[in-house]
Amino acid sequence: MAPDLREFVRDVPDFPKPGILFRDLTPLMRDPDGWQEVIRQLSAVCERLQPDLIVGIESRGFIVGTALATAVRLGFVPVRKPGKLPGEVTGVDYALEYGSDRLEIQSDALADGSKVLIIDDLLATGGTAAACAELVAAAGGELCGFGFV
Repeated sequence: MAPDLREFVRDVPDFPKPGILFRDLTPLMRDPDGWQEVIRQLSAVCERLQPDLIVGIESRGFIVGTALATAVRLGFVPVRKPGKLPGEVTGVDYALEYGSDRLEIQSDALADGSKVLIIDDLLATGGTAAACAELVAAAGGELCGFGFV
């Protein structure tokens, strides 16, 4: 029987700002059976959607995305905050529940029209995921789906 993954997620109120309920996945990452179940379930998403690449959103999407990409033998492309990637970048500004932000991807990362699966740790309001989808399209990629822990 698969473990109940929710039991490994710690709720941290008022982090990083008052009024925000942060979902801490570090207890899940410490548990090898729980973490293996996360990757198993996300691997099933990959099998169904058949992406060419995994795109992970900074920063916890890097942890989940690279583990998944390794498990399913796909390449990984990071989407980062401004000024963190070398070379020419494509960017998009977006609104958060507590401000605004910007995401960037290397301009040539998806130039071949790759089908991508966007991975992040959690889905809150969906603003960051939507911005990443917009960024994937602007960079020449084709979104085939999303995956969240």
